Amino acid sequence: MADAALKTTPLNALHVSLGGKMVPFAGYAMPVNYPLGVLKEHLHTRTHAGLFDVSHMGQAELTGEDVVGAMESLIPGELRALAPGRIRYSTLLTESGGIIDDLMITKPAESGAEKKLFLIVNAACKDADFDHIARRLAGRVKITRFEDRALLALQGPSAAAVLGRFVACCTEMPFMSSRMAKFALPSGHDVEVRLFRSGYTGEDGYEISIPGDRAEAVAKALLAQGEVQPIGLGARDSLRLEAGLCLYGSDIDTTTTPVEANLTWIIGKRRKLEGGFPGAAKIIEQLNTGTAKLRVGIQPGGKAPARAHTEILDESGKKIGEITSGGFGPSVNKPVAMGYVEAAFAAPGTKVQLMVRGQALPAEVAALPFAPHRYFKAK
Repeated sequence: MADAALKTTPLNALHVSLGGKMVPFAGYAMPVNYPLGVLKEHLHTRTHAGLFDVSHMGQAELTGEDVVGAMESLIPGELRALAPGRIRYSTLLTESGGIIDDLMITKPAESGAEKKLFLIVNAACKDADFDHIARRLAGRVKITRFEDRALLALQGPSAAAVLGRFVACCTEMPFMSSRMAKFALPSGHDVEVRLFRSGYTGEDGYEISIPGDRAEAVAKALLAQGEVQPIGLGARDSLRLEAGLCLYGSDIDTTTTPVEANLTWIIGKRRKLEGGFPGAAKIIEQLNTGTAKLRVGIQPGGKAPARAHTEILDESGKKIGEITSGGFGPSVNKPVAMGYVEAAFAAPGTKVQLMVRGQALPAEVAALPFAPHRYFKAK
């Protein structure tokens, strides 16, 4: 894609001024890394706090008399029991149970928002996702896209302390919660933001939805804090891989169901009993009787990383699966990977082989995540 055709986020000029290496991603010019480099950016996020621009992702609001029931007809998640101000991770599904996309769904807590849901979807899928929702829920909900809003992610063990200097209430928020708040800029002006205590790194942190024209001021205020460094897409990918989190288009897609992807925890208990979502019959059958393949962690035995599409073999040399994501894990200081294997080989500790550059190398199935999740837990 020619650079002239790429979209930019409201923080494009800031990325360039910070020395960001800009690359095409999901139709946008995005920073893959900054002068600090991917390895140090990754480790800085694990030890302090990293600021990511994720404004390319899709943000939208659904409004309708029974917006919860309408949205439940497209996903396997439980929304009726979701408390106001809380967030649910779920998946849009095909009629055969395949994953169209994964997304975050928030039930807003503010007064007057009882008939609304706030959605965040993946950048590469957002047009198709919102068209799918609008088409399937026509006459039941109104969808409003927020093209003029930016989205920042502040992630790492120092994230709460840093954000607390600008938004005092943020430290009280539980994991997977959302609220509207005022971000107090050093200039003395306030910016109204929507906060989400969630993220894509396995660390405590927040995503911050901001009016696009105020995004640079908010980003600069956060980057001025000693604990914070700008982080690019390269470290974002290695962080989520260590955390065992799926990347749409690699680890999950329309050929994988939530059960095969080891995401059964997203299927609400009531939904398992009642169904009523696309692909319910197949998914419920898989829950009851098992499935032919499963997403697992893979720990290569040596120093060579196993990249996507690397064949996974059993000890006799028979192909039993394929790597979907792989690379070096800076926090654990060794290669890490995820992939799908035949269900009989899915138990952690199972010895396998990886076909890397024509050579079968030892590996084993590993429990996920590789790096422990450190999400905020209320006392």
